[in-house]
Amino acid sequence: MAALSTLIQDLALMLIVAGIVTLLFKRLKQPLVLGYIVAGFLVSPHMPYTTSVADTENIHLWADIGVMFLLFSLGLDFSFKKILKMGVSPFISTMAIIFSMSMLGVLTGHAFGWSKMDCIFLGGMLAMSSTTIIYKAFDDLGLRQQQFAGLVMSVLILEDILAIVMMVMLSAIASGNNPDGGQMLGSVVKIGFFLVLWLVVGIFAIPIFLRRVRRLINNEVLLIVSLGLCCAMAVASTKVGFSSAFGAFIMGSILAETVEAEKIEKLVEPVKNLFGAIFFVSVGMLVDPQIIVSYAWPIVTLVLTILIGQATLGSFAFMLSGESLKSAMRCGFSMAQIGEFSFIIASLGLSLGVISDFLYPVVVAVSVITTFLTPYMIRLATPAYSALERRLPKGIIQSLNHLSMSHPNSQEQNAWKRLLTQMALNTIVYSILASATIAVMFTFVLPFMRKLLPGWTLHWYANAATGVLTVLFISPFLRAMVMKKNRSEEWKKLWAESNRNHLPLLATVLGRVIVAVAFIFYICNYLSRFSNAVMITLGVVIVAFIIVSRTIKRRSILLERLFVNNLRSRDIEAQVQGKKRPLYEGKLLDRDIHIAEFNVPANSNWMGKTLKELNLGKKYGVHISSILRGGFRMNIPDGDFILYPSDRLQVIGSDEQMANFAHALETEVIQEDTQLENREMKLRQLIISANSPFVGKTLIESGIRNHYSCMVVGIEEGKENLSPAAPNRRFQEGDIIWVVGEEAALQKLLNVEH
Repeated sequence: MAALSTLIQDLALMLIVAGIVTLLFKRLKQPLVLGYIVAGFLVSPHMPYTTSVADTENIHLWADIGVMFLLFSLGLDFSFKKILKMGVSPFISTMAIIFSMSMLGVLTGHAFGWSKMDCIFLGGMLAMSSTTIIYKAFDDLGLRQQQFAGLVMSVLILEDILAIVMMVMLSAIASGNNPDGGQMLGSVVKIGFFLVLWLVVGIFAIPIFLRRVRRLINNEVLLIVSLGLCCAMAVASTKVGFSSAFGAFIMGSILAETVEAEKIEKLVEPVKNLFGAIFFVSVGMLVDPQIIVSYAWPIVTLVLTILIGQATLGSFAFMLSGESLKSAMRCGFSMAQIGEFSFIIASLGLSLGVISDFLYPVVVAVSVITTFLTPYMIRLATPAYSALERRLPKGIIQSLNHLSMSHPNSQEQNAWKRLLTQMALNTIVYSILASATIAVMFTFVLPFMRKLLPGWTLHWYANAATGVLTVLFISPFLRAMVMKKNRSEEWKKLWAESNRNHLPLLATVLGRVIVAVAFIFYICNYLSRFSNAVMITLGVVIVAFIIVSRTIKRRSILLERLFVNNLRSRDIEAQVQGKKRPLYEGKLLDRDIHIAEFNVPANSNWMGKTLKELNLGKKYGVHISSILRGGFRMNIPDGDFILYPSDRLQVIGSDEQMANFAHALETEVIQEDTQLENREMKLRQLIISANSPFVGKTLIESGIRNHYSCMVVGIEEGKENLSPAAPNRRFQEGDIIWVVGEEAALQKLLNVEH
C-alpha cells in the first residue's frame, strides 16, 4: 500500500483536534474562532506534549486559500453599493483610526527603544484590524445583521484597500525614497484604476454571462463557476501587484449585485467554513511560548495599546463620522485586534531586511491574544457605555451625541456641487474604461496585426486598422463622457437660474471635450508620425463625429442601460419576489397615494373569481398593480385573472381606499358553518322498488346528485366488488345501489323511495 501523504495526515490531525475543541467551546458557548486558535496551538510544533503537524508550509498555503474564500464570502455579503449609500462616514472613520493607531504604534515602539524602522512598521501593523476575525466573531455572536456591524465592515474593507497603499509607502520609506513623491501617487492611481475597472467590467459582463447560462446551471455547476471566478480574480489581482484576498473580495462584491448572490453565498459557505477553520488553526500554530515569555512585557503593552486605543480613539473616530456615542463605542470596541494584514506588513519588513527578527513573532502573539479577546470586547461595549452614561454628566452625553447628529454629511448638497461631482465621476470612470481598452488593443491586437501584415508598407496598414478599431471601441465611452449630464435636472436648473451660469456650464462641456480629444491624440501619436496640429485637428473632427453620430449614441445608451440594469438586478429580483417595495412608491407618496400588500384569506369569497367579476376599482377605487403567487409574479393583471387563496396583492390607493379595501377583504369570507355536526357523510343502501320514481331513468335523469345532494358510488350485482354506475344505465326494479350523502339528504332520498 502506498504511503499516505503528509498533507492528508496533517489535515486529519488539524480537523480532528479542531472538531473536538470546537465542540467543547460550543458547549461552553464560546466563539468558535477561539476554539480554532486553541486547536492550532495544540497541534503546533511549539506544543511538545501533543502530536504536531509535520509540514507547516502546506498548511500555510491552505490558510491563504482560507483567507481568500473568507473575503470572497465577505464581498458576497457586503457590496460596495452599501458603502456608497453610507456616504463619507466610513472614510472619515477609517482615516482617523489609521492615523491615530499608527501614531500610537510608533510612540509605543519608541518607548521600548526599538529602531526607527521597527517603530514605523509597528505603527502600520497596529493600524490594521482583522476583517476575517471580526467577520467571524460577528457571525458567531449573531450580530452580523445589526447596523453598527455594517459600519464596522465598511471601515474594515476600506482599511484593507488602504493597507495596500500603506505597504507601498512603507516600501518607499525603507528604500530611502520620499513617500510623498510620485511612487505614492502612482500607487493610489493604480489602485483606483483597477478597482473601478474591475467593478465596472465585472458588473457589466458577469451578470450577462450568468443570465445566459441560467437554465444550464444547477447548484453544483454554480458552485464551481463561482469559485472559478473567485480564483481567477485572485490571480488577476496578484498579477497587478495586489493580494489574492483583495481580488477575491472584489469578485464577491461583483457577484453580490447578481440575482444568484444569495444562492452562491449558501453554496460557498461550507467551503468557506472548511478553509476558514484551517486559516484560524494556522494562526494558533504561530503561537510560540518562548517568544511570549521573552517579550512578555512588550506583548502585554501592545495588547493594552490596541484594546485601549481602539476603544477610545476608535470610538472617537466613529463619532467624528456621525455615529452616536453608544453606536461609536460598539464600533470602536469591535475593532480592538490586529490580523492578517499585520502579518503581511511584518513579512514585508522582514523581506526588505529593515525590521528586527523578533518583531514578527511578537506581532503574531499580540494578534492571537487580541483575537481571543475580540468577542469579549464586542460584548463589553454596551456595559461600558452604560457605566459611562451613569458617571458622566448628562450635559456631556448630550453634547457628544449632538456632535454626532450635527455632522455635515446630513446637509444637502447644492446643485453645482452635485452636478460637478457627477460629471467628475463619469469622466473618471469612462476615462478608465477607455484607457483599459486602449491598453488591451495596443498590447494584444497591435502585435497580431503587425504579424498578420508584415513589411514596412503593410506595417502602416496594421497601425491604421488597429487605430480605427480602437477608436470604434472607445467611441461610446467618449460620447458618454462628453454628453452625459448635459440635460440633467441640475443642468437645466442652473441654466435657467441665471445667465451667469451659462459660461461655466459650457466650460464643463469644453473640458470634457478636451479630455476626449486627448485620447484620440494619444492613439494617433502612438500609431503615426503626424504633426501635433494634424493630430489635434483629427481628434476634434473624430470627437465631433462621435457626438453627432446616432449609431454611437444608441450604442452608448444601450451599454449604460445594460450596466445599470445589471447593477440593479438584485434589487429588481427582490421587488419581483415581493421582498422589497417598488421604487416608484416614493413618487406615489407625493400624490397622497401609496402601495400596500394584502394576502387573500384561505376562506375568501373572492377566490375563484376574476378581477372583472370583483370590479375592485369601481367598488373601492384601488388598482391591483401586481399579484404574487409562489415564485410567480403577474404585473398589471387583466380582468380575466382569477384570484386564489394566499395570493399576495400589491394595491395602489389612498389611505381611505386602502381601509375600505382591507375591510372588504377581511369581511367578505365564507362564514363558519354553524351546522358542522350535521355535515357528516354516511353510506346507505337503497333498493329500487317497483313504484320507485327512479325506475327507467338514467343516473343523470334521476337527479340523485342535483336534486337530493347525494352520490351513487356503485351498484351491487352479486359480485365481490360494486359495479360502477354508468351515467346512461337505466335503473331497474330490484337494483341495489349504494349512496353517499349527509344524513338529512339521505333521509330525503329514502323517503322518496318509500
